[in-house]
Amino acid sequence: MDVRIYYEDTDAGGVVYHANYIKYMERARTEYFRSHGFLVAELADNGFVFPVVRLEIDFKSPALHDDLLSVTTSPIRISGSSVTFSQKIIRPGDSKLLADALVTLACISPALKARRIPLDIREMLELDRENVV
Repeated sequence: MDVRIYYEDTDAGGVVYHANYIKYMERARTEYFRSHGFLVAELADNGFVFPVVRLEIDFKSPALHDDLLSVTTSPIRISGSSVTFSQKIIRPGDSKLLADALVTLACISPALKARRIPLDIREMLELDRENVV
């Protein structure tokens, strides 16, 4: 998913404010599911919610106003009720890696109880993971 950096995304130093990278990754995960035919809102309506339960980010280089960034999302670990994605934010113009993250989502019910990832989603994640490895 591509993201354009606007003035509102930057801090007083003129670089992207660190918390905004988390927003870009959230959008990219939502678009990842959408591109595979799964809408996050519909999943929630059907009792499957996927909150972030772990987030590890290495900030490598700053993004600046008007940069065009690319956010990649790839599943790397899948268990019965969680999935860990590798997410990278890259500036395609110079292929510079700006942020490298591991993001773990749990599958839970609206009552906040752990649930198994639905089979169709699990199969999609497994197939994508095989293509990454």
